[in-house]
Amino acid sequence: MERLWNRNYCKVMTANFTLFFAFYILTPLLPLYLSEHFGATKDVIGLVLSGYTITALLFRPFSGYVVDSFPRKMVLMIAFGAFAIVFAGYLAASTLLLFTIVRTLHGGPFGALTVANSTVAIDVLPSSRRTEGIGYYGLSNNLAMAIAPTIGIFIYQLTHSFEFLFWLAFIVACLGWLVDSTVKIEKRPCTNAPSKLSLDRFFLIRGWLLGLNMVAFGFSFGVLSNYLAIYGKEVMGITGGTGTYFMLCSIGLILSRLQGGKALRNGRVTHNAAEGMVISLVGYTIFILLPTVSSLLPTPSSLLVYIGYYGSAILIGLGNGHMWPAFQNMTINVAHNNQRGTANSTILISWDIGMGLGILVGGIVSELLGYSAAFWTVVAVNATGVATFFLATRTFFLKRNLNETVR
Repeated sequence: MERLWNRNYCKVMTANFTLFFAFYILTPLLPLYLSEHFGATKDVIGLVLSGYTITALLFRPFSGYVVDSFPRKMVLMIAFGAFAIVFAGYLAASTLLLFTIVRTLHGGPFGALTVANSTVAIDVLPSSRRTEGIGYYGLSNNLAMAIAPTIGIFIYQLTHSFEFLFWLAFIVACLGWLVDSTVKIEKRPCTNAPSKLSLDRFFLIRGWLLGLNMVAFGFSFGVLSNYLAIYGKEVMGITGGTGTYFMLCSIGLILSRLQGGKALRNGRVTHNAAEGMVISLVGYTIFILLPTVSSLLPTPSSLLVYIGYYGSAILIGLGNGHMWPAFQNMTINVAHNNQRGTANSTILISWDIGMGLGILVGGIVSELLGYSAAFWTVVAVNATGVATFFLATRTFFLKRNLNETVR
């Protein structure tokens, strides 16, 4: 059997870790930063933070086309360099307007970089281990998600300095650029000769329903990741639990990637997807249900609140760890070989749309009806996504699947 953990694959995973570490070390704290530093309201926070995702979304389709059409190493280096440099802009943003501009612009290189890096990872994988390798690739995201928020919150509690955190994110991103610069990939012929452009060069039409399904799951995680700290502090009375929450979520993600490796190796992607979606739905439900039940009791139970809060972290992690690589594999397997970049950008576009809608709608709903209503909305949207998969998406994939070893 061909070697999975080759040197280039390990380098790309390491660079991916630094990319998401730089991202997640700031994510749970930015709402607090905007609230404390600029006095932003909940709905304004939602608008400011959603700009990043919207810009990433706008760049994704073109990123897939560029990655498929030009030397991937060059595209990767340019995108990673731009992603790192923009972190310095946070240090210079002295007003809410300037911060909004910098944050919004940052989404562009992030969108291009995640497409380029994941496509290079596929390129350096042996073909016989690709399905399995895609699943393990996500471990680097998950490790970053486990460590970065905890470190970020710890540093903030220790120093009360967002400036230090911005510098740290900038340095880590630069280290990731250096690691990716040493990756060696086979030269491939450029396809940038004049050719007829079509929508399918920017978004994988063959996988449209897979993408639509992913929007629901991105929406759910968008609300959770951006409003968890404020919800825990203002509603649940849990002031120091955000770092622990993300760590437990990531432990679930890592365990599911390791446990699901055998199923992916055997090509059982729809099984992994179904299992992950159901587990995640249970997690999102108990996150909001148990605290709600507790508040209705004559004597509110803090035990129910903590079980719902921390128990949901493990379940959502387990579920997303099964679901994400399965959907990525399904999207890649309905695409032709010369559309790997487009397939990767499609699944990420869909996640971005969901994340952006989640951040925006979550901010609006929480401002009008409160954070509890926002998280009940998460449950409803997630349940709709699960139902869509079982009723339509699974059959849609099996009819369009181009890989006979995957089912």
